[in-house]
Amino acid sequence: MAKLYSASPEKVTKMTPKKETIDFLLNYSKALKVETYNKMPFESILN
Repeated sequence: MAKLYSASPEKVTKMTPKKETIDFLLNYSKALKVETYNKMPFESILN
């Protein structure tokens, strides 16, 4: 019979991102612009 690995997790570690990572992702998402032309998406960075 197959062993169920999800039945009893030994230890779950909580992963928290650094403040720099969060700032980078937020700034990137603010600068990203997606426009659609003839049903084709075009992505551009506004920097």
